[in-house]
Amino acid sequence: MKDERLYVGLLGLVLLAVLLKGSLFTVAEWEQAIITRFGRPVGSPVTKAGLHFRTMPFIDTVHRLDKRILNWDGFPNQIPTKDKKYIWVDATARWHITDPLLFIQTVRDEDGARSRLDGILDSVTRDVISNNNLVEAVRNSNAIIDAVAEKKKLAESGKLPVTEEEVVSEVEPITAGRERLSAQIIEKARAGLKEFGIEIIDVQLRRIAYEASVERKAFERMISERQRIAERIRSVGKGEHAKIYGKIQKDLQGIESEAYRTATTIRGKAESEAIRIYAGSMNADPEFYEFVRTLDAYKVALPNDTRMILSTESKFLEGLRKR
Repeated sequence: MKDERLYVGLLGLVLLAVLLKGSLFTVAEWEQAIITRFGRPVGSPVTKAGLHFRTMPFIDTVHRLDKRILNWDGFPNQIPTKDKKYIWVDATARWHITDPLLFIQTVRDEDGARSRLDGILDSVTRDVISNNNLVEAVRNSNAIIDAVAEKKKLAESGKLPVTEEEVVSEVEPITAGRERLSAQIIEKARAGLKEFGIEIIDVQLRRIAYEASVERKAFERMISERQRIAERIRSVGKGEHAKIYGKIQKDLQGIESEAYRTATTIRGKAESEAIRIYAGSMNADPEFYEFVRTLDAYKVALPNDTRMILSTESKFLEGLRKR
């Protein structure tokens, strides 16, 4: 009898331990839990971390849900824009569970939630992109146009040299921009996901790519535009070259003219001084001067290896005959 009571007691302790183990469960800091009984939620969501208790351990089921911010990556979709340009759009989003009870009742788990996100976010993204021109999804501001306008204003006022041409007419201004489109997607998606206990935190257009034929035409247009700007820059450069070269030629002519005037003045003064010296020497000794000039004439008229047959009465040799 004593052994039987001991066995019964041990069996009771084991059953109590099993019941306690099945009744107690823990919730981590990043988790929240919903208890269901036969598939129906029981009680309020468990959002506080720590040790918790369920009343019917073998019937109640604990569903753990993530409290952290979760990521959604969409599939690249080909979408036509309002200006009839086909582009590939790849979007990504961050979301979290705001109502665990509603979440369990509608989508059950994260896989079900991602399926809903795929349908709603892809649809909303397609709707927003197709209702706007391509430029709205590509740019965030009109900074390019503003910068070109400012540069043009400075060039017209003379504060900035005109060295290149910016094609303002081909840069289409935006009214919304990429961030605003993302905000529109978030706003529309939140309305559709609220009934599933899900809240979208943000949506980003991660990648936008042209469809192949559109990309080829865009590249051709960009090349043509760059070539036209390059030709404009070359034209401005040639004009600047001609202007600088003309100024150099003008300065050179001025320098040469001044140099010629100075050289002519110096030459005139030198010739005047030479004439004065010659005149002074002639007046001092006319016969010696005549003799020196005659010798100079001989040097010119009678070079080396020259043979001449002249009469002794020749006037040319009179200077030699007198000496």
